[in-house]
Amino acid sequence: MNVTPSRFNMFMFFKLPSAWWSGVRLQTISESECVVTVKHMWINQNPFRSMFWAVQGMAAEMTTGAFVTREINLSGENISMLVSRNTANFTKKATGTIRFICNDGQKVKKLIKKAVDTGKSQTMWIESKGYNEDNIIVSHFSFEWSVKKRTL
Repeated sequence: MNVTPSRFNMFMFFKLPSAWWSGVRLQTISESECVVTVKHMWINQNPFRSMFWAVQGMAAEMTTGAFVTREINLSGENISMLVSRNTANFTKKATGTIRFICNDGQKVKKLIKKAVDTGKSQTMWIESKGYNEDNIIVSHFSFEWSVKKRTL
């Protein structure tokens, strides 16, 4: 799959329906930056009338996972990918439209190249930050991705 916002969002509808129904959408992806948005609404809120932490996590993970998916596809290799650990910090109530941004595209490119070159499992921490409409950080996520070239 060529990773474009429309194709990725269509993939999400069929393979990650909870994220799609919660309003998580890939907006842009380039070699260096990935942006995912999600709007606070009734279906994704917590009892405190802000966005549920797990919805923020889905959006944040998507910014990092879209990079990994993109680079695996560009490599043409059969590579497995898995989140092995994650951390999160929440600094403000998430209301309105939240924009999650990951700027680690070049790091991911190097990770996939190393996995292909060595044939061994590689891990890397990749970060995503969520910003509200006032450009204030509401949450910060880190995901440890593990990738490995599959052997036949």
